[in-house]
Formats: sequence, C-alpha cells, structure tokens
Amino acid sequence: IFLPTPFCGRFFFNYFWGLPNPPQPTNRMIRLLKILGVVLLIVLVLIASAIAYVKFGLPDVGEAESLTVELTPERIARGKYLANSVTVCMDCHAVRDWSKFSGPPPAGTLGKGGDRFDQTSGMPGVFFAKNITPFGIQRYTDGELFRVITTGVTKEGKALFPLMPYPYYGKMDREDIYDIIAYIRSLEPVESEIPESVADFPVSIIMNTIPQPADPQKKPDPSDELAYGAYVVNSAGCVECHTPVDDKAQIIKEFSFSGGREFKFPDGAVVRSSNITSDGETGIGKWSKEEFVNRFKQYADSSYVIPSVKPGEFNTIMPWTMYGHMKESDLSPTYAYLTS
Repeated sequence: IFLPTPFCGRFFFNYFWGLPNPPQPTNRMIRLLKILGVVLLIVLVLIASAIAYVKFGLPDVGEAESLTVELTPERIARGKYLANSVTVCMDCHAVRDWSKFSGPPPAGTLGKGGDRFDQTSGMPGVFFAKNITPFGIQRYTDGELFRVITTGVTKEGKALFPLMPYPYYGKMDREDIYDIIAYIRSLEPVESEIPESVADFPVSIIMNTIPQPADPQKKPDPSDELAYGAYVVNSAGCVECHTPVDDKAQIIKEFSFSGGREFKFPDGAVVRSSNITSDGETGIGKWSKEEFVNRFKQYADSSYVIPSVKPGEFNTIMPWTMYGHMKESDLSPTYAYLTS
C-alpha cells in the first residue's frame, strides 16, 4: 500500500521505526489511507463471506426425492451386474485382497467398506469407503440413496470427495441407479464401523463446490454403438483412472484417457494406468475389437486361477476379475467409443 509513493514509504518507515524528523502526514495522505483501509476491509469482508458461503451454504443440490425402489428380482439382478462388473461399486466398498493379482474382494466382504485412501496414494486427505450393506445404509431412504449416489451429498448434507465417482453416476439412467439401490438393499448385512473421512485444507472447503444436481441421461439404444459405448464408459468411470491428475487429485481433462496416473501400493511400489486412447503407438489404436474384449474376458474364464502376488512383485489396482464379467454387449461398444 505504501511503497509505490516515495513520500508514503518514507513516512511509514520513519513513523514506525522512530527515525528523526519524520515528515508530517498531509490531509490528502490521511484521506488516501482511509480510502485504502475501507477498500481493504471490504475485500476482507467479501473473502470471508465467500468462504462462509462455500463452507456453510454449499453443497446445494436440492432436497432428496420422495422415492421407493421396488426390490424385484429383475432389478436386483441388473443392479448386481452393474455394481460388480460395470460401475464396480464393490471395488471400493469391500476389503480387497492385495496378496492376489488385481486385489479381488474376498467372499463375505462385499459392501462392507473400510478401504482407505490417503496421502500415500496421492489423496488430499484420508478417505474411507463406507459400509453400503443394509447395516450401513439403514438410515437412508431410497431418495437419499439416489441423491448421494448421483450428487455426492450425504443424508446429513455433507459433500463427499469425488473419489466416489458421483459426477459420472449422476449422468446415468435413473433406472440403472434404481437397480443398484435395489441390489445393495438386498445384500447380506455386514457389521463394520468405518472412520469418518477427513480432507486436508483447503480441499476440505473446495470439495463443497463440487457436487452438482444430478443430470440423469436416458440410456441409449444399444444399436447406436458409439452413444451406448459412451454411456458404458461413463458408468464405468474409465476416464478417472486412465487420466493424469493435478495436485488436488482432479483429472486433467485435456489428457483424458491418455493414462499415466500413478497409484501407490503400501509397499512403495507404483503402477501407472495405460493409455486407452486410439493412439496407434502408445494406446489401443492397433488393437482389434476381439483383442480388446478378450483382454477382459480372460479373467472370467472358468480355467483362470488368480495368481498370488508377493510384496514387490507386479500388481495392479485395475479390478480385472470384476470387469472381466462385463458382457460382451457392453465391452464391444466400449471399444468402439474409445477408438473413436
């Protein structure tokens, strides 16, 4: 404030450091200082108001709907397929066995939650996957479940860090989300106490700005292969892992699907995601559709035995044994979209 004007600068230093013969402030200077003080005060009030709004006024995605999802066998079956092989909810909301290749969830842990994501894996805080069996979601109505899945806002109105890929789920067909709700309602209750997630500052404030109202899209007809493939790719959240991130763990959109995101294992090993764009040299541009589909289906073959992996040996967070059960009718459009 003072230094740009030589006289103001001299007065400031002489006055506060007690040098002899300080120049006397003029009326003009006093008015200037008062104006600057008022401007500074206004700026501080605006900043404080903005922070208060973000902290206490957001997220604002509207009230949860009044909704009842019927637990029909058809819904449960479709939801099971989606949650285990497409949206792979059980990839995080389970206890993964990292002594096996790709960390498959052991029987009896589906929906239990407890998977930890922290600074050692590049997260801006410590986040835990919640229990989504009936034990963990019993306090939620179906409308509140729909809201938290598609907007990332909990029953209590708190924002989830988008490690939970709600920005993608919010673009899915309502019927698919209803099916997932029906499936997790049908799970065997598993008791577990999950710690609260804690985001680092300033992400703890910024994350309140991330949730947006859901924008459900009608699922395209499978005959429109590119549109349907785009829908499957969004539902599976492929872009989230196959894109590098910035220092806030947010994907860098201009490098979507180009790979290179780093994932750290507890033993210090690092695995980087692959380029799945149509680039012919570093991506999948030279792959045939059959090669792409078989890359997944090999893990669902009845003869496949999941190999054990010792600490320090190659492993991957890519849940091959879950995606391996994706239907060819979903994998083929995925290939078509990615190579387009």
